[in-house]
Amino acid sequence: MAFPSIRPTRASLVLTITRSCRQRFMSAVCKETSFALPRPPPPVPKRVPFAVSAHGRTWQDPFHWMSDVDDPEFVEHLRRENSYAQAFMADTRELQTQLVSEMKSRVPADIRTPPERWGPWLYYQFIPEGKEFPVLCRRLEAEKGWAEAILSYVRGQQGREQVLLDWNEIAERHGYVHVGMCRVSPDHRFLAYTVDTNASEWFKLQVKDIERGCMLPNIQVEGVVSVAWAKDGSTLFYTLSDEHQRPYRILCTKLRSSNLENAVIFTERDSKYCVDITGTKDGKFITLNSSSRNSSEVYVIDAENPLGGLRRICKRVSDVRFFVEHHCGSFYILTNAPLCECVEWNGHGYYLARSMVEDPELGKFQNVILPGASMTIEDMDVFNGHLVLSIDKQGEPMLCSINLPINVNSEHAVTLEHLNPWFFPVPSNFCSILPGSNHDFTSQAYRAVLSSPVMPDVVVEYDMSRRTFSTIQQEEVRCVSADIGSSTTDYVKNFVSPINVENMKGEPDENSAMQGWKDFSDVYCCERKDVISHDGVRIPLTILYSKTLWQKGKCPGLLHGYGAYGEVLDISWCPNRLSLLNRGWVVAFADARGGGGVNSMWHTSGRGAYKQNSIHDFASCAKYLVHEGYVRDDQLCSMGHSAGCLLVGAAINMYPGLFHAAIMKVPFLDICNTLSDPTMPLSILDHEEFGDPRILPQFESIMSYAPYDNIREGGCHPSTLVSASFLDSRVGVWEAAKWVAKVREVGCTRCSHSVILRTNMSAGHFGEGGHYRHLKETAFDYAFLMKVTGAFNK
Repeated sequence: MAFPSIRPTRASLVLTITRSCRQRFMSAVCKETSFALPRPPPPVPKRVPFAVSAHGRTWQDPFHWMSDVDDPEFVEHLRRENSYAQAFMADTRELQTQLVSEMKSRVPADIRTPPERWGPWLYYQFIPEGKEFPVLCRRLEAEKGWAEAILSYVRGQQGREQVLLDWNEIAERHGYVHVGMCRVSPDHRFLAYTVDTNASEWFKLQVKDIERGCMLPNIQVEGVVSVAWAKDGSTLFYTLSDEHQRPYRILCTKLRSSNLENAVIFTERDSKYCVDITGTKDGKFITLNSSSRNSSEVYVIDAENPLGGLRRICKRVSDVRFFVEHHCGSFYILTNAPLCECVEWNGHGYYLARSMVEDPELGKFQNVILPGASMTIEDMDVFNGHLVLSIDKQGEPMLCSINLPINVNSEHAVTLEHLNPWFFPVPSNFCSILPGSNHDFTSQAYRAVLSSPVMPDVVVEYDMSRRTFSTIQQEEVRCVSADIGSSTTDYVKNFVSPINVENMKGEPDENSAMQGWKDFSDVYCCERKDVISHDGVRIPLTILYSKTLWQKGKCPGLLHGYGAYGEVLDISWCPNRLSLLNRGWVVAFADARGGGGVNSMWHTSGRGAYKQNSIHDFASCAKYLVHEGYVRDDQLCSMGHSAGCLLVGAAINMYPGLFHAAIMKVPFLDICNTLSDPTMPLSILDHEEFGDPRILPQFESIMSYAPYDNIREGGCHPSTLVSASFLDSRVGVWEAAKWVAKVREVGCTRCSHSVILRTNMSAGHFGEGGHYRHLKETAFDYAFLMKVTGAFNK
């Protein structure tokens, strides 16, 4: 069972930029500053001559030395930067304390997931009061049958809680915890999980004997990413990573064998591909997927004969991806390219095919479902009687179920509408949908987590046979009411409310929907706009603000963006965000190309040679916020995380003065140098996403926007908070340090003094984690924005 818990001379440039500081859309820092800069000035790192050469070009990178994280001078430089950042933010300490207090007050005392049945057990998680991390538990509760209930009672197990894994205990022992994945064996006897205790993202596999309450001492494997159980409950498959943290090998071990061996099942020798292993929903097959960023191939293993060898059912093809499930003797394959020549294909989106288990060869697949003109298939889940499809309809996520088995003509696929689908009712306010674990193959119910910028997370269970749904749980939000920030009573609580929606056709009326979930749409306005980008493409922009506090053309604003890896931008509910909204801020989200959603080409049109599209999309959305009066022209801020910092950093270079401030977290900024270094963990994998600098056209494309290589000499720069993690194995801490050092060296001196670097010396890419710890970081971020925009005392 799986558990859910990105030129002119310098002199002329200086003159030009100094004059343009007085113009609209230019940084106001040089002209007028609403805050004092700390003394002494920021640290100045040493410069070490270093020549970089590529394709007949040579340039200097005097901060290249920072890539040696073992250099004591670099560590000391980071500490000096931290001291400067603290001095810069010293006058916001009271505000930070207030923000943390606000955020804590919204957190309910009792946080737990609703129990989910698997066999005779109910599995769930909760965060103990005052603790940072969750606890995974289960309790025995027979679903039906008096004999089973009596037997459980006699054993004394009925209703008794078993703690399977406590993250807090691990954190107390090691000071850090990050659990990668948990898998319970089919017989419910063992728990296999991976854990990182030093923020390196180098996970160790451990197995717990649940019945005996002890760890298996001979299963302690380093560098494991994914695991899968065979049907016997004692044969365990797992992936092993190489020295670059690429999962490249599949091994198998027998837990109950007296002579424990780790047999090699598969090795992926192409460094652009990673292997992943999982089980089909019905437990009959183990699937091995070897994938690059944009291509994959799939092998299967009989779960009842785990050492019987591999069978390849989907062969590797460039830019083609496969996802495989099994149902009643057939493999169902979701793919983005035709497997049969007879299919009429428009080249966009995924479609569904199937083959018999006995004969899964390419060319012998049967077409099942083609996407519609305005609808694409994104994912699937299989149950004994139903197939659930995740759908994207013109940028809006949807779910639907289809009865299984599916009877279609063997030569002609059909569109979804021909199969009498039931579209699950969801709210209309820009809802995001996250599938639940849904482990039970025999269940008639499908769980999903629904959320939106104005609706706290709702766990909804859809009965696919009766075509009804029930709200199982909604996130509790405290200290919020229509009187913004003044109420201490609960606004949203957990509740259960079955609603018959058989005749709704996926569009429940407002009154019925409100019986199942509540939102804050009476307090906050959430708007969806289409913004015209540089090439005429419409970019979705979601805008969030308080109905009572927003004033046209007078409010500060924060624009989020990501635009990479085909990932959908997260616009789900976030209670911490209320601390901005309740102070009159506008918070917006730009769905730039390169991310997911909108249509099947959205990712492709923003990656590789087309990466600049995503940067222009982001800037277009920023301009829209100002031109339409949502945000005051000198108080627009931007925020990116990881690869999303490409948008922020590049837009700052390309559109000087557009942003007044920016926050960049674990930023990917020195992109050309990183992608040129094959020893970096993600460099080779990222060639498909951003390009390979060793190839001249791709090198030129990358260098045209690379944030570190395009910092404008003498240019005014927005106030920027750069947050990095010293132990980050995905984006090196030196990328942030180099960027800040170069901005300070070549940019406007006064402006660059409000660029600060804050490094967590004990965290990795995802920070320290924890339920309350992240509140301090968020409060620091918000206080920075309020200070540099002049909203310090609001």
